[in-house]
Amino acid sequence: MSVASEATNKALVLVALDTLFNEKDYTVAEQYWSPRLILHCAHIAPGRRGLFEFVKAAPNTLRYEPGVIVADDNYVMVHGRLSGNGCVRNWIVATVLRVEDGFVAEQWEVVQDEAFEVESKSGHPMFGDRFVG
Repeated sequence: MSVASEATNKALVLVALDTLFNEKDYTVAEQYWSPRLILHCAHIAPGRRGLFEFVKAAPNTLRYEPGVIVADDNYVMVHGRLSGNGCVRNWIVATVLRVEDGFVAEQWEVVQDEAFEVESKSGHPMFGDRFVG
């Protein structure tokens, strides 16, 4: 796969995440998330419907902030932050997405509570260049 295709896949993933989590425009989001979406997520019900229902059930304050994004062929990995999730802490999420035929077709994720500054033994934030909260 070419570098241009990897750039296209990264752009598609960023738009898919923003449209779903931030804009909450489910009709437009269907253009990016496969109707046969395969999820490898412990806390989300199967398929595109499960993912959309997860977002719909979340507080309106839910926001997704992408950080580092890398691509290898048709796989894209994004290190991001979910805030406004109704929990005491934001979630730091490493998400791997497989792109197929112009859709996000499969998703894996690792979720961790974001540490507060006083808890960080390294002295560095888990996301971005400063601590929040």
